[in-house]
Amino acid sequence: MVSALYAVLGALLLIKFSFDVVRMRLQYRVSYGDGGFSELQSAIRIHGNAVEYIPIALLLLLLMEMNGAETWMVHVCGLLLIAGRLMHSYGFHHRLVSWRRSGMSATWASLILMVLANLWYMPWELVFSLH
Repeated sequence: MVSALYAVLGALLLIKFSFDVVRMRLQYRVSYGDGGFSELQSAIRIHGNAVEYIPIALLLLLLMEMNGAETWMVHVCGLLLIAGRLMHSYGFHHRLVSWRRSGMSATWASLILMVLANLWYMPWELVFSLH
């Protein structure tokens, strides 16, 4: 399944973002919250934003593939998602609003495309079946 590739990439991003938070917590000796350190606050939000978007996107991607979407469509949506999360992270970390905006736009575009593809490829005869 093609979506497994993007699940792995998404998981790697989440692991990397989590390690960044842990590293900064150790560096600044902060157990809870951000301790008033803007760099730690950014790392926490980068990780949080990824946690908010990646799981539902991967579920939509998997369902899209299972519903019979073309392989190229799965790749387009998966690449848009991963690129969007990377761009958002880079923009957040470096305080580049245009990168954050572009990253969010790519993420939202991937989500919208996956929703539309799932609606298109959904086996409606099974959805409305009484069997």
